[in-house]
Amino acid sequence: MSIKLIAVDMDGTFLSDQKTYNRERFMAQYQQMKAQGIRFVVASGNQYYQLISFFPEIANEIAFVAENGGWVVSEGKDVFNGELSKDAFTTVVEHLLTRPEVEIIACGKNSAYTLKKYDDAMKTVAEMYYHRLEYVDNFDNLEDIFFKFGLNLSDELIPQVQKALHEAIGDIMVPVHTGNGSIDLIIPGVHKANGLRQLQKLWGIDDSEVVVFGDGGNDIEMLRQAGFSFAMENAG
Repeated sequence: MSIKLIAVDMDGTFLSDQKTYNRERFMAQYQQMKAQGIRFVVASGNQYYQLISFFPEIANEIAFVAENGGWVVSEGKDVFNGELSKDAFTTVVEHLLTRPEVEIIACGKNSAYTLKKYDDAMKTVAEMYYHRLEYVDNFDNLEDIFFKFGLNLSDELIPQVQKALHEAIGDIMVPVHTGNGSIDLIIPGVHKANGLRQLQKLWGIDDSEVVVFGDGGNDIEMLRQAGFSFAMENAG
């Protein structure tokens, strides 16, 4: 069976620790993929607007499974997006605000949103991952389509907070460890594997024709789904 789709996670997989990659080498490889009819997909927990900044020359040629599957775009066109109901959004926010150990980023289609009150260190990190980010006084009355929350917290707290979130709001959103010192809350079933499946349906590609590279807890479903899966040595 021939390979028709290659999907890569970004942080800890495609990118170096300095958040760079060898562009000249990759572009040569990409031209080879194109010549063989192989689709290239970026599958990341990161924001779509951040991801396209890594591929300015080809962003409108390739596909992105952004926000851990919350938003899928191919050749600059929407393929799929998840959507939290307003009630679910409010319930999740109300619970998260009871947890002072967690800094919250609400991830929407137009922008991400976080609180003005958070310290500058958190904002600096947030701006690396969210190229569209608005600072707000609170999460009330935000007009957007929301499909994910990003939670910033100390590494040592991640296991216990992840467990507590499962118990408290796991029926609304699933907490996943992203592999870079944070937790993402995703809509149940709206993960990277689902995003890839949406693209495979669009292109008529079977799981057996897919190669996936990943490293984090948010890659598990797509690593299991693909015919060929490669977990990085640093996989957590």
